[in-house]
Parts: sequence; C-alpha cells; structure tokens
Amino acid sequence: MAKENLKTLELENRLLRDQIQGTQSRFEEKIAELSMVREIGQALVHIRSFKKACQYILDVIINNSLAQNCSIMLFDHEKSQLFLICATDSDQKGYVLEPEKIFSKDGVRYLFKLGEGAAGQAVLENRAVLIQDAKEDESFLYGTDNQVPIGSLISIPLMIEGERFGVINLSHRKKNVFEKNDIHLFSVIANFVAITVYSTIQYEKLRDSEQKYRVLSESLNDGIAIIQEGMHVYANPKYKEVAGYSSRELTNIGFEALLDSSINDTELRTVRVLLGGGATGRPLEVRLCGNNGVKTDVEISFSPIQHNGKKAVILSVRDLSDRKAMEKQIINAQKMEAIGKLAGGVAHDLNNILAGIVSYPELLLMDIPEDSPLKRPLLTIKKSGEKAATVVQDLLDLARRGVAVNEVVNFSNIIVEYLMSPEYEKMICYHPGVIVETDFDTNLLNIQGSPVHLSKTVMNLVSNAAEATPSGGRIVISTENRHLDGSQIKNEAARSGDYVVLSVSDTGIGISPEDIERIFEPFYTKKVMGRSGTGLGMPVVWGTVKDHRGFIDIQSTEGKGTTFTLYFPATRKKPSRDERHISMEDYLGNGESVLIVDDVKEQRELTREILEKLGYDVNSASSGEDAVEYIKEHPTDLLLMDMIMDPGIDGLETYRRILEIQPGQKAIIVTGFSETGRAKEALNLGAGSYLRKPFSLDKIGLMIRAELER
Repeated sequence: MAKENLKTLELENRLLRDQIQGTQSRFEEKIAELSMVREIGQALVHIRSFKKACQYILDVIINNSLAQNCSIMLFDHEKSQLFLICATDSDQKGYVLEPEKIFSKDGVRYLFKLGEGAAGQAVLENRAVLIQDAKEDESFLYGTDNQVPIGSLISIPLMIEGERFGVINLSHRKKNVFEKNDIHLFSVIANFVAITVYSTIQYEKLRDSEQKYRVLSESLNDGIAIIQEGMHVYANPKYKEVAGYSSRELTNIGFEALLDSSINDTELRTVRVLLGGGATGRPLEVRLCGNNGVKTDVEISFSPIQHNGKKAVILSVRDLSDRKAMEKQIINAQKMEAIGKLAGGVAHDLNNILAGIVSYPELLLMDIPEDSPLKRPLLTIKKSGEKAATVVQDLLDLARRGVAVNEVVNFSNIIVEYLMSPEYEKMICYHPGVIVETDFDTNLLNIQGSPVHLSKTVMNLVSNAAEATPSGGRIVISTENRHLDGSQIKNEAARSGDYVVLSVSDTGIGISPEDIERIFEPFYTKKVMGRSGTGLGMPVVWGTVKDHRGFIDIQSTEGKGTTFTLYFPATRKKPSRDERHISMEDYLGNGESVLIVDDVKEQRELTREILEKLGYDVNSASSGEDAVEYIKEHPTDLLLMDMIMDPGIDGLETYRRILEIQPGQKAIIVTGFSETGRAKEALNLGAGSYLRKPFSLDKIGLMIRAELER
C-alpha cells in the first residue's frame, strides 16, 4: 500500500514538474515575445534613419523568433506590385534599399503582383497567410530572384490608416515551424513594423525635401530669409551677402534694422503689416543698408508660413542693382535716341546755314589784302561758325550714326596733336593756374579708331579736368598697355585681351556720387557756359568709347580729385598716315567739269563760287531729276550731290539713275547729316567719298582731287 502511494506521489510530482516546466517555457516564450515587441517598439521611438530602422527590425526578429529569414516589402499602388525594401537570414546576410530609391522607384526589385504568392495574397485579402509546407501548398510561390530555400512561411500584411502599405515575411527552411498561434504575435509586431517603416520613410522624405530646399535656397541668386516675430531665424548666402551679416549676427537683428533711413512712413507701415503675416500684394521695393554701409535697392516678396509651429514670414529678396543699372542705361539710350532724332531733324538745315557762315568768310579772305581791317571780323565769323558746327556735330555723334573706327592710330600721338592745337591753347588761357603733365608708355600698342573722335575725347576730358581745378592744380594725361580678363571688363560688348588705357587725372574738387551717376547724361553740365559748357562733351566721350568697343571707369574723391580711365581694345596693326604739309596747289583744279546737285539755292551758289575759285568748270542742278536729264546730254567728270533733297528723288536714287546712263560716274556725297545707311549704299555703288557740311576750302578741294585721280 505504501509502495502504491509512493508511486502515485512520484507520478503526481512528475506531472506537476512537467506542468511547471511547460508553464515556465510558455512564460519564457511570452517574455521573449514581449521583449521582441518592446524592442521593435523602441525602434519606433528612437530610430529615425530608414536604413537603421530596417536593419534593427530584421535583427530583432531573427534573434528572438524561430524565423531564419525575414523580409519586408512595400506595395506600389501605381503598379499594384510588391517591391523588396529589406531582407536578412540567420547568417546575417542582409539587404536594405536606399531610401531615395523608394521615392524614385529607380532600380527597385519587384517580386510579387497583388494576390500573387503568400505575400501578394496577404496584402490583397488583408490577412495573415500561413504556409506550413511550401512543397505541398499550391499558394506558395517563390519570388522572381529568391534563392533562399523555404519550408514554411508566414506573411503578415502591413497597413497604415486602413490602406495597403506592404507585407512582412518570416520563413524557415523546415516545414511546420510556424503555427496559427504565431499569427497573433506577428500581427502585433507587424503593426509596430508598419508604423516604424512608414515614419522613417516620412522622415527621409522630409530630410530629402529639406536638403533639396537648402540646395535650391543656397544656389538662388535671390536672398531668402525667414522672419519670426520681426527677427531673422534663417538666411541663405545671397541674403547674408546683401545684408552684410553672418547667420549668427542676423539672429540678433530685426528686419526693420536693415531698412534704410530713407524709407517713408507709408512704406514702413506696409512692411510691418507684411511682416505680421498680412495680405501679400505685389513685391515691395525698398532700400536696405547693410553692415558695411552699402545701400542696396531690393524687391521683396512676403509669404506667410508656419515655422516650428509659430507664424512666420518668408522673404524673397531680389537685388535690383543690375536691373537699376540696366534701366538707367536704357533711359540714357532713350535720351540719346531722342537727341539723335532731334539732331537729325535740324542738323541738315543748320549745317546748310553754317556752310555759308564758314565758307563765305574763307572766300572773302582770299580776295582782301593781309592788312585789311575786315580780316579780323571775317576770321571771327568763320571761327564762330566752326564752333557752332562742332556743337551740331556733337549732337550728330550722339545719334550713333556709324562712326568709322577703322584707322590704325597711336593714342599718344593723338594726345600730342591735341596739346599743340588752338583748342588746348585756349583752354590754358582760361585756366592759367593749371599744369598739364604727360606720362606716355613708350611701347604703347595701337588701336583702331577715329582720330577726330578720339581727339575730341581727349579735349573733353582735359577741359573737364581744368574746370574741376578753378584755383589751379595738376592734370596728368597718361597712356599704358594693360591685359584684361573677363572679370575686369565692364562692357558686355568688350572681350578679354590687350587694351590701351588712357587716364586723365586731376587734383581738383572731385565729383559727387550723384554727379557721377548723371555725368554721361546729355546737357548735364556744371561747366561755365561759353567754355564748351553745353553738356554734350561727356556724352560724346561715352559714345566714342562705346563705338570703339571700350569702357570707362571713374574714380573720384570730393576735395581730392578725379581720374577718368578709358579702355580701348589694342591692335597689332601699324598706322599709316600722310604727314606731309598741304598747300593750295595740292587741290587746285584743271578745268575739270563738276555738276553740283543740291535743292538749296544758297548752297549751290556757295559751292559753285568755291569750286570756280579752285579752277573747276562748274554747273548745277536743283533736283535729282534735273541732274539725270543734264547728264544725258552733258557727260561730267564729277558729281557733287547733296544726299537729302526735297521734293523729288534723293542723292542715292539720283546716283543710281545716272549710273545707268553713265556707268562708272565719279561722285562725292555731300550732306549735313552724319553718315547714314543710304550714304553708305551710295558709296558701295561707286561714289568715292563722303563730305559733311559745313566744309572748308582745303577739305573739299582735297576730296575732289582724290576722287578725280581715283
């Protein structure tokens, strides 16, 4: 009896021990399951990196479950397919997709269509799919590139807010490893996995977006800043450049502190409303005063935003310096064009009038004795007419009508010729206290240009410098060679290379920044009227330099002086100029026949008298039509044609018709304008040269001789 009781007791103890061990085993399993859930939950809280989160989840599952292999796939809604984002096995051979490929889908591995295989079926039906024997289960399907042997498998769908997100797959090479009881645990884990993967993907999207925004913001040519409660909380490089402050300095500076004091009350109120998130209208133009004292005109757009959960305003600041400079150039160009049209409208008539004032005194001087009391007033009349013609020519130069810049010249020689001219002597008489010095480069390169316009440029610069030294001072005219690259060139039409540099410096009163801004405006002058103070000198300088494809730099300090530096492209060509002395015998005629064609009677009579004095057989026609009829009956050695005649055909059409009658007819074009397109066309047809009114005796004489001997 005792033995039977002992056996019963031993059996009960063994059963109790087995129950305790089973309970302990299940308890340990639950602890492991809870530990796995807890560890994956920690990933949700602490890990933001997509790659780190995926690797962490895979490691936790492999180390804490029966699974030998684990993979996570996401669902592509557009293609209705699952693509692999990460996978690992018990040997820790892992794969994690780069997060940017999730966004671009570039190079991703699509494995299953929706409803295809256990993974596709789990996502389609939104339920866990358990396969205990992969060989026997017809629903099992290997992925397109799967090389891992699978005996049993469980696929759990991943859902986010009721939408298909993906699937997590756990497998083992043996069959019957997973049971239905595992579904609940892995479903809980799947919820954590879905949230963790989704949140890290969103974080990567945000980081990618921020990175793209930063790259865009920092590469923009516009300033970008975020203002919150009136203070700077962000500024891109361009904004910091305009403001003149670093990021750290800007955080302690309110936006209003950057506004220039010139801002009016209305503009300031508008800025404050916009900084407070008020309704945005069109961009606002204001002037900012930077840390370095540089004032910059800017255009600002205001856009209300939320920044770190608080109201803020994002500013887009566009530097208007280039636009303002361009607008100023356009305005100046329009002024030049208007003056050109004005000049073109009156120059022809003015030069016809001035032709008589300049040429008749010259004819009269030929007929009076040297000691005649009329000589002085006649010379005065002639010089006055020449001065008036110079002003008209300045106006025409501003019209930008094709200044020829093809003669090879040495700038030092042009300066020397000016310093020996009557204009220079007159300037020195007006300013006896001025000392002019020169500093020439003995190896100065040549330039291609117009000697007349270049000489006038020197005259205007020296005259300006003399006016700037009313109490006496020093003017230095210098030349040098200089090689410039693109960054040093201030004219878009200019190119890198060798330049001849002309500098005119004075020790005078200097020029204010306001005057420098306007110095090239037509008719803007502070010189004394009567001493070339028409306000056309500097615009002519500007036009001449532009014609020569150069540019100008001005440096001035009030009370200390000014330096004008002009840059002209150099050439390696050599100059060829005839320096021989010209006497009247060089341009006398030998009875050659000349037909004058001009619609103005006074011009015909004046030109006729000049040519008869020079020994030519002269006839005249008052219109192009009359000239054509005359040539039909009277072959003529030379035509002297006015370009503009009204009414009737002009000089170009007259010449065309005469060439049909008399091919090779020699001709000279005469006009009160600068050279025009129609004048150039006449030259292309065969006319020998172009003569501008008013002209001197020697000028017309030499031109006629050259044409007849051509």
